[in-house]
Amino acid sequence: MADVPAFEGMGQKALPFLKALGFHQSRDWFHENKALYESHVKHPLGDLVEHVSARMEAEGLPLRGARKTSLYRVNRDIRFAKEKHPYNTHASAMLTRSGTKKDQGFCYVHMSNERSFIATGFYGLGSAELAAFRHAITDKSKQLLPLLDRLKDDGLEFDFSEGLKRNPRGFEKIEDERLQSIIRLKNFHFVREIDNAVLTTPSIADDMIALTHQTLPFLEFGWAAIDPVREEEALRNAS
Repeated sequence: MADVPAFEGMGQKALPFLKALGFHQSRDWFHENKALYESHVKHPLGDLVEHVSARMEAEGLPLRGARKTSLYRVNRDIRFAKEKHPYNTHASAMLTRSGTKKDQGFCYVHMSNERSFIATGFYGLGSAELAAFRHAITDKSKQLLPLLDRLKDDGLEFDFSEGLKRNPRGFEKIEDERLQSIIRLKNFHFVREIDNAVLTTPSIADDMIALTHQTLPFLEFGWAAIDPVREEEALRNAS
């Protein structure tokens, strides 16, 4: 794979830098240490995204990313935040079909001293998209439930801890307990924890590729549900 950009792992000082940033939260300190951030966090994360994107293309996976569009900023948006510290103490990036962070159906990577993980799925769906997703769950349950069973056998399952206590409006008549637990969710994603010890090695790229392969049938299920909604909205906005 000569055309695949190299990724050797995150910098050895990536997590120590993020830990120190959490302690200082000072613009002066950050700018004094910006070269360290660039060389151990930002540039390696960009390498990871472009390495994984190229491998996904070669392996027929539809997600893409680039260092200019996929990395989340280290600066926090504090306009509506209770905590006003100016910097994130994690590094993260997202690959999607469009290559932007504003698309649905993703592979996401998150690195911090507290917790590192990768995730795939759908998060923060718009109201029309969420309704369409829930209809797909109930209308195509015979397709979806065996798929979820296979993923569960691989250790992948939704987080049901934040589900609604009652069926959402329009789905009051759903009585099957398993379907109830799924349609009460607002987000549909799978998470695989990452040992921080491997962040400085290339293996995290393999993990991202493997998780995307495993969950691609679910991503395709979700896209089939929400794409008509997105296309309809695009037509309305264009008219």
